[in-house]
Amino acid sequence: MTGKPRVWISRPTFPDIIARLEPHFEVAAEAAETVFAPAELAGRLASSDAAIVGLDVRVGAAEVASAPRLRIVANLAVGYDNLDVPALTAAGVAAANTPGVLSESVADYTWALLLGAARHMGAAERWLRAGHWRANGFRDWLGLDTRGRTLGILGMGRIGQAIARRAAGFGMQVAYHNRSRLPATIEAACAARYVDKPTLLAESDFLVVAVPLTAESRHAIGAAELAAMKTTAMLVNIARGGVVDDAALAVALGEKRLAAAALDVFEGEPAVDPALLALDNVILSPHIASATWDTRRAMTAMAVDNVLALFGHGPYAGHPPSLVNPEALAIRPAP
Repeated sequence: MTGKPRVWISRPTFPDIIARLEPHFEVAAEAAETVFAPAELAGRLASSDAAIVGLDVRVGAAEVASAPRLRIVANLAVGYDNLDVPALTAAGVAAANTPGVLSESVADYTWALLLGAARHMGAAERWLRAGHWRANGFRDWLGLDTRGRTLGILGMGRIGQAIARRAAGFGMQVAYHNRSRLPATIEAACAARYVDKPTLLAESDFLVVAVPLTAESRHAIGAAELAAMKTTAMLVNIARGGVVDDAALAVALGEKRLAAAALDVFEGEPAVDPALLALDNVILSPHIASATWDTRRAMTAMAVDNVLALFGHGPYAGHPPSLVNPEALAIRPAP
């Protein structure tokens, strides 16, 4: 032991960025992607003063109870549904995320999924790879143009706004629904109009789901909501698995009550509902919307900044840049 506080990093990231921790911490970084059994996770946290974790690491009351030294859990994601924030707060453990740095990359990928669904790109590629291409019929593979259509966005945070700003280039009108209406200046910057949820469902030609997963948002798009959409509509989910009822979506797609979907997230991922796997009118992507070199490096840097700052180091010393529960510091002040 060096006498330094210990930080555990649950997955391989970028060694040059992690090296910023080394003057101040004993660093234990996993060398390979690992699924941790409860006892393994408890063991790693028990001897740690800080942790930088991926979404697959769930930290709640049981984990913090067995980790008395733990002061901060820094998520390598903007979402933090893997963290029981009330339990961490009660124990005086800070929780942090990585907002802002991934919004543009996720918005770009959202448009890739949307356009792919609109133009049957997944099915067309599989058809070509299977050796079926002999000639093109004039009415084969007819997709849907974006121009003149309505883009609906459910959840208008940073990512939703970045998605909306791109819509002008595709000649689309933007409607959105949010827990609260945005200021007029942001609506104008996004060329977006606020509508209630039933109107959003009824009017959207393309509906993008961009809300965080909470108890209230679970299955925000379920059988009833899918039935309220146009049969020609297409759904894109880049939010979290569980916001969309995957089983209900598979039924709607299979019965052609919805034209197509594109999904980067799934309930129970990495498992995917077999009914979705069997469909040709859905694009499936393995939760990679933020997966660019620049963005994943920026996410790692923000997580490192949060840990450094809580312990009084780095450019944000004493003021972690993105705590989701700053009230935890009133229970256990920063070291």
